[in-house]
Amino acid sequence: MASYRFQLFLNISFFLILAIGQSSIAAANDDRKASVVFVTICSSVEESMIRSYRRSLNGFAAKLTDEEVEELANMKGVVSIIPNRIYHPRTTRSWDFMGFSNTVRRNPTVESNVIIGVIDSGIWPELPSFSDEGFGPPPKKWKGVCRGGKNFTCNNKVIGARFYKSVASADESARDNSGHGTHTASTAAGNVVKDVSFFGLAQGTARGGVPSARIAAYKVCHKKGCESVDILAAFDDAIADGVDILSVSLGSAESTEFFDDVIAIGSFHAMEKGILTLNSAGNNGVAGPLGVESVAPWMVAVAASTTDRRLSTKVVLGNGKTLNGFSANPDTFNGKKLPLLYGREVSSICSEDDARLCSESCVDSKLVKGKIVLCDNTGSDSVVCSAGAAGSIVLDDLPVSFITPLPSPSLNARDYDLLLSYKNSTKNPVAEILRSESITESYSPVVAQFSSLGPNFIAPDILKPDITAPGAEILAAYSPVSSPSGSPVDKRRVKYSILSGTSMACPHVAGIAAYVKTFHPDWSPSAIKSALMTTAWAMDRTKNPDGEISYGSGHVNPVRAIVPGLVYETSKEDYIKLMCSLGYTRDNIKQISGEISACPVKSKNVPARDMNYPSLAAPVPAVKSFTVSFRRTVKNVGLPNSIYRVQISPNPKLKVEVVPMVLTFKALKETKTFTVTVSGGGLSAKSMESTTLVWSDGTHIVRSPIVVHTYPSIKSS
Repeated sequence: MASYRFQLFLNISFFLILAIGQSSIAAANDDRKASVVFVTICSSVEESMIRSYRRSLNGFAAKLTDEEVEELANMKGVVSIIPNRIYHPRTTRSWDFMGFSNTVRRNPTVESNVIIGVIDSGIWPELPSFSDEGFGPPPKKWKGVCRGGKNFTCNNKVIGARFYKSVASADESARDNSGHGTHTASTAAGNVVKDVSFFGLAQGTARGGVPSARIAAYKVCHKKGCESVDILAAFDDAIADGVDILSVSLGSAESTEFFDDVIAIGSFHAMEKGILTLNSAGNNGVAGPLGVESVAPWMVAVAASTTDRRLSTKVVLGNGKTLNGFSANPDTFNGKKLPLLYGREVSSICSEDDARLCSESCVDSKLVKGKIVLCDNTGSDSVVCSAGAAGSIVLDDLPVSFITPLPSPSLNARDYDLLLSYKNSTKNPVAEILRSESITESYSPVVAQFSSLGPNFIAPDILKPDITAPGAEILAAYSPVSSPSGSPVDKRRVKYSILSGTSMACPHVAGIAAYVKTFHPDWSPSAIKSALMTTAWAMDRTKNPDGEISYGSGHVNPVRAIVPGLVYETSKEDYIKLMCSLGYTRDNIKQISGEISACPVKSKNVPARDMNYPSLAAPVPAVKSFTVSFRRTVKNVGLPNSIYRVQISPNPKLKVEVVPMVLTFKALKETKTFTVTVSGGGLSAKSMESTTLVWSDGTHIVRSPIVVHTYPSIKSS
């Protein structure tokens, strides 16, 4: 009997098993043979089996009892038992803002052969963004299928679609019912579509980063979230189907090791096959440091930042004072001012705290009909709308405009207090909520406050997130059957909508990665990643106080990414050495790679910071003095004969020495190695200092952040 290694996924209500083997699945791993293996160790196989991973990964999933799980855990060949987790989505002008206009240099024929796989909530293929007008047949390398379900048809733009149904409530179609997957797919590779807007707001031309590229949609998300067993199945299929780039705007708030994270596992196998995975960094920035969700070094973790176009909604009070709020409000009161009521005034059955928040069942429809309700909570708009209010004004310091089911601008604490002060000092307080307007924000780009912060909680020597991209108030294609606000009381339906989140930033970088690949089809995933990171714009630290743990290497720069000059490359073996240095056991590594990988002798003594990563980071002791060294190797992909000289940006708290200070290349693909030594001291607990390393030959600028920090990892906390 063939040798199988098992990885098990647990769920509160049932167990899911995933088996991962040593190879890329050939004849030994069809559904029938997976069942044969399973029947020798568990009962009720036919009822228990959920899915077989047999294309790019090696394994299967099944429901198990607690007793069966315990029996399997003690069997030879079982790698681990992992809980099945629910992942969640992380939710026009942006391309021009980055200098990536529709007239930049492109290779249309090559671009048409690039396939972006989108693992998300599906797609709505009939939208103009996905029309196949002018497209030829799919690339010959495409090995996928169109299994989109009933009434779903692919075309020469959307060349593949699959849906995954591990739970009974899941849709039996790849059609997107939420809008999230449609939005991300069109951001990465949507067609050029002129004159689109959200009811006249943010009007302009919508397009993806690579409009000529093809799309393959893998629907893993449903109403209750995205099952890990389905996410891994999507990776399994996408790798075998022949995609070039994977965009995954999903994440889990749980702090898990690489071997417990199906996105980390799936993307590792993608990396082995030459596929770069882009992943959203997470939307938990308000919780502070150590919140970034995407931390595996073989992926690109994308943070979200603003563009120079913002939506502003003004609130005009009865005394003539105007307050500036945030929302995407296409409605108007036609110059009419309406009465103001505070949440605690519109409920007789709730506590004062719940009433002020306008919590569920705390808003009396008899009192609020035709009025504007003030709520101390941003999640109250559906409650207030259901009660029949004309509008609401909410307290929120997050300066991002979201779509709500009724006019509902948010005000920061200072302006909200001014509003309450006006209301409390006036006998008949009234206000008007104006239609939103687009304003130019010269302050941008700034990392969005919701964007999750690093450092890396598993491998603190690997800086995360890697890069930032537009992710605030992004207009893109949307599902025409979904409420644009996500609220069931909102009956509006649109083909283009505005969303914010690292989910929106991720496909921007996926599109740019695909763009780089059109110029360098033979580059490895790590070379493309390096090009994205080392050519990024430097972010203004005065506008982004969290520094590199919020934006990584900086803001993605599409035009420069195709000519990086030098690249830092890493291989599968490098990642395995990194995991060895983190103290991972052979079985831990086997869970990720699917094969036996012995740690090199003394690899545990090799610092993780010496992995050939495009950024440089290291944890150091608080208060005490420190000296840390980094070793890096760069490959010349610029000019055959070139001389690069080093520059270090000044930081009086850090002393940096680079040896050698000059790198001389005589040929393309030639490599050179250098060391960087950083010393300093006196850092307080949970703080960081940074500087910048730049190699330049006068034509290319190759920039890497250097970060030292005193944040703990989950291994030390």
